[in-house]
Amino acid sequence: MRSNAKVFLAITCLALAVLSCQALSNLGGSNVILQDDFSSDTWGTGTDSDSSVEYANDALQMIVYTTNYFVWSTPDDADYENIHMEVTVNNNGTDPTTAFGIMCHQQVTDSAFYYVAMTPAGEYAIAKAAVAQTDVFLTNNDEWATSDQITTDAASYRVGADCGNGNITLYVDGKQIATVSDTSYTKGGVALFAWSGEEATSTNITFDDFVMTKLAE
Repeated sequence: MRSNAKVFLAITCLALAVLSCQALSNLGGSNVILQDDFSSDTWGTGTDSDSSVEYANDALQMIVYTTNYFVWSTPDDADYENIHMEVTVNNNGTDPTTAFGIMCHQQVTDSAFYYVAMTPAGEYAIAKAAVAQTDVFLTNNDEWATSDQITTDAASYRVGADCGNGNITLYVDGKQIATVSDTSYTKGGVALFAWSGEEATSTNITFDDFVMTKLAE
């Protein structure tokens, strides 16, 4: 389903650089694994002719210049399992087919993972990527679906994902949109992504207020 893709990896937090990573992690709450308000530069960034992933106004901004292009950014190279994630996505573009969301259980190859996606037009999908294979939408018979629970053309969305216990679930603004069962991957890396539609010049989104918590097992 995806044509071209680019990944921007975060620099691994070293023992001698703990202070630079403190904005990323907050273990004060027993259930919080990772959280970030994007006030510090910790996620992977970079700009080329196809896309730009950079910090802007205390948020992580993704702009895509190429049609049907998939770009993502990671907070670290750690593996996580049985997690719930949420992030606020501000839609700064005008293309209703722009997709964005959360990736989880990314494998060492970085081409194998699950992702939950939505568009400002109210479409959604839960998908699985595998090495040297076309992505498979695990929802709606491998097609985009539309949900009347997703507000169309909103200025921002709170996107959530459960990844664990054999299930992948998509939430939008606190509402469960879809859930699937798949056990191909049980743990792995996480990322945020943007996916341009037919009007790539208007793909411009920012991510803010990311939090990851542990799912009950």
